[in-house]
Amino acid sequence: MFSFDSQYRVCYGDTDKMGVVYYGNYPRFYEIGRTDMIREIYKSYRLLEEEDKIFLPARSLHINYHKPAYYDELLTIRTIVKEVPKVKFPLISEIYNEAGELINEGKVVLAFMDYNTGRPCKIPDRFEEILRNKLGK
Repeated sequence: MFSFDSQYRVCYGDTDKMGVVYYGNYPRFYEIGRTDMIREIYKSYRLLEEEDKIFLPARSLHINYHKPAYYDELLTIRTIVKEVPKVKFPLISEIYNEAGELINEGKVVLAFMDYNTGRPCKIPDRFEEILRNKLGK
């Protein structure tokens, strides 16, 4: 297993009238975490698209809400990779509040798609090698 932590401070626009993070914002938080993780270990999403000619659309999403997050709270978004992807890229996201409590968790499955054909394709070789090293495989 490999994990990467990002931090995000909840802004006013993320919340409802009571200062609680709107439930529909959590998938965006997952995206912030995975974007930061991919940029840190490989390259930016933009370069993945431009240089590798790969898109990563979401195929599925599952969310569990445990506790609310609040306005101005500093969240830790943990992105977890449990396996080396081939075509499908499953990612686990865990969100922790400032007290270190797990408040939300989700699973997003992305798919590697060829930019030119719009068809599924395998992970770029260099990206696969990096993830194999991170996972010790």
